Amino acid sequence: MEKFIDVAKVYVRAGKGGDGLVSFRREKFQPKGGPDGGDGGKGGDVIFRASSQKYTLLDFKYKKHLIAQDGENGKPKNQKGKDGEDLIVLVPVGTVIKDEQTGEILADLDEDGKIFVAAKGGRGGRGNSSFRSSTFQIVKIAEKGTSGEERWVILELKFIADVGIIGLPNAGKSTLLKALTRANPKIAPYPFTTISPNLGVMDLDGQRRLYIVDIPGLIEGASEGKGLGNEFLRHIERARIYVHLIDITGDPKKDFQIIMKELENYNPELLKRKMIVVLNKLDLLDSKKPENQIRKWKNYFEKLGYLTCAISALTGYGINELKETLWSEFQKAK
Repeated sequence: MEKFIDVAKVYVRAGKGGDGLVSFRREKFQPKGGPDGGDGGKGGDVIFRASSQKYTLLDFKYKKHLIAQDGENGKPKNQKGKDGEDLIVLVPVGTVIKDEQTGEILADLDEDGKIFVAAKGGRGGRGNSSFRSSTFQIVKIAEKGTSGEERWVILELKFIADVGIIGLPNAGKSTLLKALTRANPKIAPYPFTTISPNLGVMDLDGQRRLYIVDIPGLIEGASEGKGLGNEFLRHIERARIYVHLIDITGDPKKDFQIIMKELENYNPELLKRKMIVVLNKLDLLDSKKPENQIRKWKNYFEKLGYLTCAISALTGYGINELKETLWSEFQKAK
């Protein structure tokens, strides 16, 4: 299985510009012909390009130095040296590029095909033919090419998703993602099954699609570095709707408060997103009067102002209704 990596530090260096040439024509009957040294070629750029075919930054675990080609030196007979080839580096859609020293965001490659020139190639030096004039024929000077730009940058992947599934460990997030989409995340009956984000596509009647991401379960203190989820909170930052998944057989009020606190600590702006509370694991409720518990908690969260659904991600109960609700609410959130 391909390991998921969503942060990488890489060194980028553009190509050096080629040197200009000092050269003179040597033709029959003109042993002291004029200057004909060509200009050096431009150094290649280092360019990041977002690609929908990439899903992780794993490539940069092993290749941390990205260096573009140098420009060629100028040639005789006024021939310009070839420009260095640009180095095109493919990264997943949603990659944010930051300056390693300052932390400044240099680019957000949030669309397929979007590019960012991380390091510009050096300028080629002028050959001696470029300095010739009517009063200056014997030119013995040429320019050196300039160095290309270089820097260390941080690549940080943030999934492009319409819906983010959040909740405590073992709330059933991976099971729900599988029920809603064609994703096939690892699922097991114990906490922290998910150790990296999973992305799936919810397809309704072949016409309506939503991209859904589920992140590792959050625990109290996640925003301060505890547990697994804190590393991946960035992946829900772009989502327009959050599905707050809660195990109805536990303590829904406490579980809800823990997650809301972690969101607030990580980024208060996340609390402004549209949120749907989804009560899960109805199949594990007391079979005598499960409707009483469902009604109790739906009323509780609806009084707080949240649209609330009740499902069993395992059995599929309520999944179709949830799909339609997600689509409807996403259209309103646009």
